[in-house]
Amino acid sequence: MTEPPPPQRVVLITGATSGIGKVCAEHLAGSGWRVFGAGRRANVPVHGAEMLVMDVDDDASVRAGVETLLKRAGRLDAVVNNAGFSTRGAAEDFSIENAKAQFETNFFGAMRVCQAVLPAMRASGGGHIVNMSSLAGLVGLPFAGLYSASKFALEGFSESLRHETRPFNIRVVLVEPGDFRTEIGAKRRFYASQDSVYWSAFEKLMQRRGRDAAASPTPEPIARLVEKILNSDRPKTRYAIGMRHQLLLIRAKRFLPQAVFEWALIRAVGL
Repeated sequence: MTEPPPPQRVVLITGATSGIGKVCAEHLAGSGWRVFGAGRRANVPVHGAEMLVMDVDDDASVRAGVETLLKRAGRLDAVVNNAGFSTRGAAEDFSIENAKAQFETNFFGAMRVCQAVLPAMRASGGGHIVNMSSLAGLVGLPFAGLYSASKFALEGFSESLRHETRPFNIRVVLVEPGDFRTEIGAKRRFYASQDSVYWSAFEKLMQRRGRDAAASPTPEPIARLVEKILNSDRPKTRYAIGMRHQLLLIRAKRFLPQAVFEWALIRAVGL
């Protein structure tokens, strides 16, 4: 008697209505996964994915989305915490409310989803949680202080969670993209004005960053990396991915004297 085929693996991807999340959802669906894409709007078509309404800023919305997924699929094998947004501006010019909004989505949103899915993943015998960080979670970039801070927080949280969930066969992994051509730039929130004492430097940096973004690759390599991680029994803690010069800069932080690294960073960002 032939054995029945293994059950189709199920993945939840937050922030799946655009950018990296959408590309990952469509790629994994094409690779045989049952994909549930989550976003504030479920009417955005994502090829091959079943869409859920989920606002990661809201406890009840996250719980309801996970419950809906489990009712439909009966199991959950992997989560990609991708929902987030980017901010730019001088640290002095952000209000505390601005900072709370950045952390609410980028950090607490991922934390909410992790807490909501862990019981189901333990019941399934394990799985993978991929938290989408950033190279900005490894280096504090000028005029991206709040965004970097939210990703630095996600890095520390993910490392701790990885240790705590290891006995349950749950693998927590960080993916750290550099610049990729997505909608994140168009949706970025700016907290800067020409009245700011930082305006001249901010404007100069944003012009350089705009040129870098225009030359950046599309995010298909991230989707392939996520698939590789989800197929691995022993994935690494973190995977940096991006353009060569950005990856070199990240590596340089580990080896160069701090003053030399800061000089190289300022040159790299165009200040």
